[in-house]
Amino acid sequence: MRVELLTRYTPALAKKGSGQRSVLPGFRLTISCTLLYLFLLVLLPLFVMGFESFRLSWGEFIGIVSAPRLLAAFKLSFGASLIAAAINTIFGSLLAWILVRYRFPARRWVDAMIDLPFALPTAVAGLALSALYSEQGWIGSYLSPLGIKVAYTRLGVLIALIFIGLPFLVRTVQPVLSDIEKSWEEAAATLGANSWQRFRFIILPALMPALLTGFALAFARALGEYGSVIFIAGNIPMESEIAPLLIITKLEQYDYRGATAVAAVLLLASFVLLLCINSLQRWSYSEIKTGRLKGR
Repeated sequence: MRVELLTRYTPALAKKGSGQRSVLPGFRLTISCTLLYLFLLVLLPLFVMGFESFRLSWGEFIGIVSAPRLLAAFKLSFGASLIAAAINTIFGSLLAWILVRYRFPARRWVDAMIDLPFALPTAVAGLALSALYSEQGWIGSYLSPLGIKVAYTRLGVLIALIFIGLPFLVRTVQPVLSDIEKSWEEAAATLGANSWQRFRFIILPALMPALLTGFALAFARALGEYGSVIFIAGNIPMESEIAPLLIITKLEQYDYRGATAVAAVLLLASFVLLLCINSLQRWSYSEIKTGRLKGR
């Protein structure tokens, strides 16, 4: 029946002018609404922020972003975000591998708990981490006698960023792992490839674009994180103060230009990282298609 309908109506659709690009009606309306939505919610706020930052002279902009307190905050935010994204890339990939390749009790519960950082309010997450890693907390009470202090230190900032960034890696890598054909690995095994060779030449090339995407998303998310960090960081100037907190501080002081300058630096860094990741993804896909990553 479906075949008859397709053969009956396909010629009629084909006669509706060669300029029609889609068989679905309302393309112009839907694309217009989509572009308008994207402009109002994404492009316009970014344009306004960039316009406000350009109102500053180059000397004023450099003077704001090169202040010692702000440089310390940038160093902590960028450094902790990179380390957290790298850690999540490793352990998030392992977690995705276990969820895809193995069946065990409570697997569905583990899979559901991964999305908790998405659903949990950031302030609640920050309070929970502070209570857990403080000197009187469930974990902090055991770490304190060893001389390891987590809450209100840079280590606490790193743990909070790992917490909120883990789902990005798992949910990015998990569907790619599910789509990898096991027959490829079985064929490689019959040709004498060991476990490392199968991972190196079959699984890793297919996962590389997803790993890069997950790393970029986790880094960008951690770079702008505020709610879950301020509770466990302690917000000590020059020590555990993050860049997003300084944006809020400048806004409270009615220093809108200073806040815009700090935000522009964070936005530019995230944009450059995403641009690099997209370039690496295109390279990875082209390498996979040409077979260069599968070795000879």
